[in-house]
Amino acid sequence: MWQAMARAGETSDWQAPELARYATGNALTTITRSLYADHFNHVVSKGAPRNNPAVTAVDPPDAPTTIRLSDCGDSTNWLQYKEGTNELVDNSPGGHRRIYAEVKKQADATWKVEQFAVEGLGSC
Repeated sequence: MWQAMARAGETSDWQAPELARYATGNALTTITRSLYADHFNHVVSKGAPRNNPAVTAVDPPDAPTTIRLSDCGDSTNWLQYKEGTNELVDNSPGGHRRIYAEVKKQADATWKVEQFAVEGLGSC
């Protein structure tokens, strides 16, 4: 999901079809709204985050339909710029943030992120 968001962020394409391949529900709404705001404000992203999620819970244990993940995402090399420039939008260098996500099995047997939360810079 994060890699798809990074690719869409290169042009702030809030309608990128790839986003719905990995996210649904609140997660997809959060991503598309964020990308739309970037589009509206002429902001693009360059680079990509680094993630290494770990499973923290599986429900139900015998035949999972929900998986909870935790991660310490690294946005050091995934920054926002004013469109068409190399000028950073925010002087923040990026960094590590705690991420929690809930992934659910869909009716078509695929798994998609339904919701996530990202804590502040330096939270992990």
